[in-house]
Amino acid sequence: MKVAIFSTQSYDKQFFNLVNADFGHELTFLEPALNAKTAILAEGCEAVCVFVNDLVDAETLKVLHQQAVHTLVLRCAGFNQVDLKVAESLGINVFRVPSYSPEAVAEHAVAMIMTLNRKTHKAYNRVREGNFSLERLIGFNLSGKKVGLIGLGQIGIAFARIMQGFGTEVLAYDPVVKDVPSYIRLTDYDTLISTADVISIHCPLNEHTRHMINQQSFEKMKDGVMLINTSRGAILDSSNAIEALKQGKLGYLGIDVYEQEDKLFFRDLSESLIADEQILRLMSFPNVLITAHQGFFTTEALTEIAHTTLQNLSDAQSGAANQNKL
Repeated sequence: MKVAIFSTQSYDKQFFNLVNADFGHELTFLEPALNAKTAILAEGCEAVCVFVNDLVDAETLKVLHQQAVHTLVLRCAGFNQVDLKVAESLGINVFRVPSYSPEAVAEHAVAMIMTLNRKTHKAYNRVREGNFSLERLIGFNLSGKKVGLIGLGQIGIAFARIMQGFGTEVLAYDPVVKDVPSYIRLTDYDTLISTADVISIHCPLNEHTRHMINQQSFEKMKDGVMLINTSRGAILDSSNAIEALKQGKLGYLGIDVYEQEDKLFFRDLSESLIADEQILRLMSFPNVLITAHQGFFTTEALTEIAHTTLQNLSDAQSGAANQNKL
């Protein structure tokens, strides 16, 4: 199948070309993100492949349909960027990668917790400058703390397993999941955010979770709580988080995702002026750690993403049943 792959980075080419040796699809790698203006670049292709910050709205889908594109494959788990109703009406089949490496994202969330807590990033920079002082580097024992996770999909479960190993009390909120391992205590949302010392977000973005963490949520949290978001940026209201940081309610914030990340992440802006005032403000806090949607970025995850995406394309081409179809 002829496929236009949008938002291409060097590692996309590396892993897709490697895995495609077993599939034989005709891949065209495109650096621009997909939107209504760039959709014309898919001319001559039967399918397009997109990532988290590509915009696959009604207008974009209509342009793709006009070019006879009949298959859309996402190389990610989330699909909030796609207008599924319009895709269905146009006869465009949509597939995703529901699970590539839950451990990759879960382990990154843990890395953010430990970095914020023990301030290893600050210690690293100090020592390189010949500063061996321990002043202002004090952390806390994670063992014995209450860790709350919002969302109990495969990533949430992987994160919970790691937290159990640290000796924490694991609380979880998920309105759908009812059966959980014995080391996880299911609770309601208000109880979780009001009692947890560390809160980690692992739920999808939809109409129910957009800005789920907001001013009202922060008011119920413990003073000095740690919040980690490796899920989707818009689950957290950034302006409310800034106020919570200024007031000292939020003691630590780690984000691997950001609501306006499509204008920032996956590109080098080191020689540019960043116009996003919210992220500049977040970057100014000493107790905030930001990574640029790096949670999925392991060899194992990239290999699995490429394999599942290419298998989705093969199944779409042959008409085989595929549980990844949306």
